[in-house]
Amino acid sequence: MASTVTSRRKQLGNELRHARTNAGMTQQHVAEILGCTQGKVNKIESGAVGAKLGDVRTMIDAYGVTGEEADTLLNLARAAAGQRGHWSGYRSVVPHWFRTFTDLEPAAAEIMTWHGERIPGPLQSEHYMLKQFTEFGSGDITSLVRNRLDRKAVFDQEQPPYYRFILSEGALRRAPGGRSPGVMLDQMEHLIELDRRSRVYIHVLPFEAKLAAVPNDFTIMRFPDRTRDFVYVEHSAGGIYLDDMKDFQIFVDSWDRLRGAALERNETREFVQEMADHYRSQLVT
Repeated sequence: MASTVTSRRKQLGNELRHARTNAGMTQQHVAEILGCTQGKVNKIESGAVGAKLGDVRTMIDAYGVTGEEADTLLNLARAAAGQRGHWSGYRSVVPHWFRTFTDLEPAAAEIMTWHGERIPGPLQSEHYMLKQFTEFGSGDITSLVRNRLDRKAVFDQEQPPYYRFILSEGALRRAPGGRSPGVMLDQMEHLIELDRRSRVYIHVLPFEAKLAAVPNDFTIMRFPDRTRDFVYVEHSAGGIYLDDMKDFQIFVDSWDRLRGAALERNETREFVQEMADHYRSQLVT
């Protein structure tokens, strides 16, 4: 079943639900152990209400969860409990439906993302960010840029995730707000710099690639622990998180088709350099 996750609390509830069903217990059984109603257990699992750390410990014991799996659930419970403070101040401008993504991004083992018409956040140069937010007519541009720059810390972790990007040629040609060779030159040079990092892989899908069609933008996130792998699909009104295995495999297959048609890393480097030279030539008067 597809799950729409808007907070760590929902991520925790999802994991608790899986643990309960694996243990062969009903929500009513859990309610009797906790001394509450079945309705409250249902709200915890749906993420509608928070779960006390003590209740999570009780559920873990009842489900027979131990070791790393138990530690993962407790860490999720602690993160969910501290969510309000984490998203205060300048971080409060991040949409609620995107907060789970940014929370889990640094914990992933591998992230595979496809973008057709724009440069994704982690790859954006600061110049590109400013132009994009300005053209959107965003209110607090300073906070939005600070948040996007914060996300780049994922590349500087001691053991960052393998971050694999496929970008359509269109993303390298469509500037925020229309023709802007200075912004796009800065962006191409930024891509060239990021591609030198050991765990960042950038591939361009050229217009002439042999594909019947391309899908909407999506991101696949895989984890080294018990956190369930999921696909994130963003739309104009929010974001959807899919963790059903059949849905997940559909997107993995889509990724494989895109990757098979995209340029290799060395070809991509040459392509991006050619784009940089193109934009530089437009600046010459």
